Amino acid sequence: MSIGYLALVLHAHLPYVRHPESDYVLEEEWLYEAITETYIPLIKVYEGLRRDGIDFKMTMSMTPPLVSMLRDPLLQERYDKHLALLQQLVELEVIRNEHNGHVKYLAEYYVKEFAETRETWEKYGGDLVTAFKQFQDTNNLEIITCGATHGYLPLMLHTAPVRRDSPIEDFMTARAAAQLRRRAFRIRPQHLLRVCDCVRRGTF
Repeated sequence: MSIGYLALVLHAHLPYVRHPESDYVLEEEWLYEAITETYIPLIKVYEGLRRDGIDFKMTMSMTPPLVSMLRDPLLQERYDKHLALLQQLVELEVIRNEHNGHVKYLAEYYVKEFAETRETWEKYGGDLVTAFKQFQDTNNLEIITCGATHGYLPLMLHTAPVRRDSPIEDFMTARAAAQLRRRAFRIRPQHLLRVCDCVRRGTF
């Protein structure tokens, strides 16, 4: 009987969205919500483990579209404003629910939560890629990548009809991802996540 290995990998990905021509884009809210509810909380957990002296080991993929958005100055500026609006909202909710104990308690919780989010955001100057990189540098976190378009590479390679140049195309999407990985994290990627949940091919 063969022996296998199980790897639990955190997969961080969002579709690329950037619309400088518009002041409000619904799809950009996905990124802001993920920063508030997933990426900054993850950084806080990693910081807490390190503070407690725990030499943790974790593998996490950060896809090229997500890394590009996290490093984009326009999206960083817009998230900062988004977070400020959240903080303003919950402070007003505390006042509005002065005589509604349970809701006031909930609003006060989020006042504290968003203040801590703001503290982490400003600690790293809005650069969450660098925040994650520090844990890679201490050998606690292995950050892997995937194809540049987050495609399902086995399907892209083997599904008919397949264009004659598809192996080259698939190599190029991996190469582009590796180049972005080296620029962002200053290290050559050792692993590539091949089984992402999206496909980008004109023949489909």
